[in-house]
Amino acid sequence: MSDKANSRRTFAIISHPDAGKTTLTEKLLLTGGAIHLAGEVKARGAARRARSDWMKIEQQRGISVTSSVMTFEREGPDGETVTFNLLDTPGHEDFSEDTYRTLTAVDSAIMVIDAAKGIEPQTRKLFEVCRLRNVPIITFVNKVDREGRDPFETLDEVADMLALDVSPQTWPIGMGGEFEGVLDFATGHVARPQGDSREFLGQFDEDPEIPERFAEQAELAQIGYPEFDAQAYRNGDLTPVYFGSALKNFGVIKLIEAIAEHAPPPRPQPAGDERIEPEHDEVTGFVFKVQANMDPNHRDRIAFMRQVSGTFKRGMKLTPSGLGKPIAIHSPILFFAQDREIADTALAGDIIGIPNHGTLRVGDTLSEKNEIRFTGLPNFAPEILRSVQLKDPTKTKQLRKALDDLSEEGVIQVFYPELGAQHIVGVVGQLQLEVLVSRLSAEYKVEAGLEASPFATARWVSGDEKALAEFERFNQANLAKDRDGDLVFMAKSPWDVSYQQEKNPDLAFSATKER
Repeated sequence: MSDKANSRRTFAIISHPDAGKTTLTEKLLLTGGAIHLAGEVKARGAARRARSDWMKIEQQRGISVTSSVMTFEREGPDGETVTFNLLDTPGHEDFSEDTYRTLTAVDSAIMVIDAAKGIEPQTRKLFEVCRLRNVPIITFVNKVDREGRDPFETLDEVADMLALDVSPQTWPIGMGGEFEGVLDFATGHVARPQGDSREFLGQFDEDPEIPERFAEQAELAQIGYPEFDAQAYRNGDLTPVYFGSALKNFGVIKLIEAIAEHAPPPRPQPAGDERIEPEHDEVTGFVFKVQANMDPNHRDRIAFMRQVSGTFKRGMKLTPSGLGKPIAIHSPILFFAQDREIADTALAGDIIGIPNHGTLRVGDTLSEKNEIRFTGLPNFAPEILRSVQLKDPTKTKQLRKALDDLSEEGVIQVFYPELGAQHIVGVVGQLQLEVLVSRLSAEYKVEAGLEASPFATARWVSGDEKALAEFERFNQANLAKDRDGDLVFMAKSPWDVSYQQEKNPDLAFSATKER
């Protein structure tokens, strides 16, 4: 792998809502020099939001709903410059699909756990996705400056619930009111809180005096858990654990150093039976997300591509698998959340934004020769189906365009029933419905309501033509086409699905569809 690509670290932060992910993102960017003053990025006072939460609904609720990308650089352990690409994943539990796809585009992840609450359901769900793809994980136990659980309890919970070996690298000296700093096992130094705000301003105690009971605890933690093993970490069997407080700057620099030193450089990606290595001689990549209207002044749409191999140069022609003919990429973008810089070159591991007018879709592979297809970016069968009611019937055309756009982004899936004029939208989580209504009105000026639909779930149907034709004849009232024109069986209940499977053994009813 070229030294440059070797110095790329593409990672995501996963956590339960409110564990402190947005604050940590902000502090990582600040430490990496990407933003100059945390919290005062875009607004003042009450409207503090990290730069990465930019959609209207995110700013109102203070949660990340769409994933965005931020890039920053910092000197690595050997003095070379390391480029970090941080993908901000939605922490809100409803956004499983978008999050799942974002995690396909990273090489490692940081799991943030609230010291008082331990592992929460959402963290666990996201962790399972990482495990599916063997994504190595560094654990950050946040908010140690507040009253929390015993750190041993948190470590044992990670070990038991996630079946991972844990290896603490730092240790809190006291918690909450007794908090006196964070001990770094490797150097023996303690990062101390300073001033009224009790935050870390850079003061290390190199010969610390640690109260006896905390010293005993720290010693026990060092002896009682396995030592850090880089191979076990990269295989996804062990997680190094760092304690800290994102808000008060404890542990943030340690975290960046750990990613630079231990996290893997760009990894090979699956394409059918083969794996495409970063050294592969052509530029390849896949679109894991499409975001419309990042800039409300322009109706723009940006496809986020994770580059898998090769050296990309501006103006290059790449062929998207969905289109079959090459497109020239004249103004590719590197990201700092909503600020964008035009990129001249990009390497394996980088995320580039490609402005387009709907030609690129999630799951598309881009390559120079159009011979490769990356796999593993599925559509999931929706768990909530609603029919869309237009308040102004003259806007049918705008509604259709808006639904197509938003389904392209992966916010919703849209189904057009064979009988009846109602469009049906499917989502995996409730919050996506709110996002849908709010964006229809804000971005497309279409006022619409959602009503209960008679269907509970959907399955993609495939099989030989004769059996399909027969099935269609009998079930027309329950059939729809998705945006690609593929046949979908709309089931009124899970029982419906199993009944049809028994009755039509020659057909496949699938809950996922490879994009």
